[in-house]
Amino acid sequence: MTTQTDTEAPRRLPLTRERVLNAAIRLADRGGIGSLSMRKLGQELGVEAMAIYYHFTDKEEVVDGIVDIVFAEVTLPAAGPDWRTGMRVRALSLRDALARHRWAIGLMESRRNPGPASLRHHDAVLGSLRSSGFDLPMAAHAYSVLDGYIYGFALTKMSLPFETTAVAEVAQTMLQPFHSDEYPNLVEFIEDHAMQPGYDFGDEFEYGLDLILDGLERARATA
Repeated sequence: MTTQTDTEAPRRLPLTRERVLNAAIRLADRGGIGSLSMRKLGQELGVEAMAIYYHFTDKEEVVDGIVDIVFAEVTLPAAGPDWRTGMRVRALSLRDALARHRWAIGLMESRRNPGPASLRHHDAVLGSLRSSGFDLPMAAHAYSVLDGYIYGFALTKMSLPFETTAVAEVAQTMLQPFHSDEYPNLVEFIEDHAMQPGYDFGDEFEYGLDLILDGLERARATA
């Protein structure tokens, strides 16, 4: 026996800001920020694009929202004397968030209307540095150096024309037109280091991070 319930169409989930932002992140993760438009967002959600304007003024407000979600994924450093551990954990967490959301690298610090997660993030980083003895100018220096390194490394890794597992094949193609004596130092680096089992450019991140943290600790101690 067929009942009215059996023939009813499935109830559509209500459109909310959270649903819109989650769909926007999926689009950006798949195709980059250039693939995000109100029309494509509507298609992703199964609604007309005009329905999204009930929750967001324009695309820029959507971008503000998804950037804030990325900030919310980053582990914040705690206030207190152990600033180094907090900054290290935060740096690794931010690196991993940028790897998940490659489109976000150039947007994290560019928003004119930062959300609460972004503001909380910046406040926590400054608070951790200040509470562990950095004066205000030194805290600014530390923040600038750390973020320059984190974002710069993420951008470099994203821009590499190969995955680590393909480095040997790419290196051989690059060097093939040249005699091995023409660029001896580069050949040595590629053959004796980069092409060796276990090499991963991403592993360089923590080595550089620790060098920066060591330098900041010395600067803090002598300030």
